[in-house]
Amino acid sequence: MNFQDIDLTQIAIRISQYPTDNKPEFLILGRSNVGKSSFINTLVNRKNYARTSSKPGKTQTLNFYLIDNVCYLVDVPGYGYAKVSTKKQEKFGLMVEEYVKNRPNLKHVFLLIDYRHKPTDSDLMMYDFLKYYNLPVTIVCTKYDKVKKSAKEKQNKIINDTLDIALGDEIVNFSSISKVGKETVQDIIKKYVNI
Repeated sequence: MNFQDIDLTQIAIRISQYPTDNKPEFLILGRSNVGKSSFINTLVNRKNYARTSSKPGKTQTLNFYLIDNVCYLVDVPGYGYAKVSTKKQEKFGLMVEEYVKNRPNLKHVFLLIDYRHKPTDSDLMMYDFLKYYNLPVTIVCTKYDKVKKSAKEKQNKIINDTLDIALGDEIVNFSSISKVGKETVQDIIKKYVNI
């Protein structure tokens, strides 16, 4: 598996629209504007395949990206964006919950948080939600390159102290600019697909 071939094969809002080929799936979650599209593009060595937007709240469906015809990255609507109506946010939440509860193909979750800031209440709630369903989670701290070297130790401590990480889960620092963390995330995926 070399993370070269990517294809947005399925856009879904309900179970009947999910892929039926039984390939392993990896869920990508995070607040709006945390860098989910940049994360996907970095993993597959593309610049603009998953569209990055300066306007948060753009993803409104479950997007299934087929990688190397082996597995799917599943991008879902970001949470915590104030300008998306409460009703719409609830709809997104139910869509994600339906997927998490009913998808045996789901192997692992990448929960993206912004490295520059303390994890938000929404981040903590999302992590607790995932652990309620006993899902293995990797916390991916995006925008790692945006913090000065001298401040990184302090930032690492803030993130570690705020997130009560379950045994077996890990934190990976990630940058779509410097590519820090890219191989670590790819290795996690490879471990599940046995390639």
